[in-house]
Amino acid sequence: MTTDHEGARPVVVRLGGVHKEYGDAKALDGLSLEIRKGDAVAVMGPSGCGKSTLLNMVAGLDRPTAGTVEVQGHDLGTLTETGLALFRRRDVGMIFQFFNLIDDLPALDNVALAAQLTGVSARQARRRALELLDELGIADRRDHYPATLSGGERQRVAVARALMNRPALLLADEPTGALDSRAGEQVMDLLIDLNQIGQTLLIVTHDPHLATRCASRLVEVADGRVARETTLHESAAGHGPLRGDPLGVSA
Repeated sequence: MTTDHEGARPVVVRLGGVHKEYGDAKALDGLSLEIRKGDAVAVMGPSGCGKSTLLNMVAGLDRPTAGTVEVQGHDLGTLTETGLALFRRRDVGMIFQFFNLIDDLPALDNVALAAQLTGVSARQARRRALELLDELGIADRRDHYPATLSGGERQRVAVARALMNRPALLLADEPTGALDSRAGEQVMDLLIDLNQIGQTLLIVTHDPHLATRCASRLVEVADGRVARETTLHESAAGHGPLRGDPLGVSA
């Protein structure tokens, strides 16, 4: 992470003049964006505007044609594929619209696997996974397979998995898109709670209700560029944690 001046919140994400081209099509056209520690940023825009490509750049899933992508002090353009894989395991957590859980593993093992891939012992990983599931209110579902869980429960398992390695940045791609309204509101509440205890969030969504409820900043993207940025309310870092750190985000 870098800071621009003494006392400033550290910069977690910095995109500088990022271009991404697929043949003759421009997905990103000189996009620049900065996200600081404790921010909750929602990215919105019409289909094809470049917001999903932006998320893939920050996650190290795609490389820019030109420009720089820095996350947590890493220049992603300089990392090998192995380096990018390690970066994703250690520095970012990802929540997907359709959960991306492993069907053949129960909830506890879906969560624990994220830590085991970084070299944590199975026993330690399962202990932390159970703590996370308990904090998220679904410890009693730990032995259930994804197919037997509700959509809201599956998304909570996915959130636990994303938090397993205490990531500096949590990425959410349409996190309520596959949920009914009640489960969607519960996941929104969870994202708000996470930000209030200091978790930095980057959310890509079509849903203005999700953006205005959960984000401190709204970034609107059009034609591969940032068209407008709006401050919605003070970020969590501006007023500090509201209730400690039960999920171990900053541990």
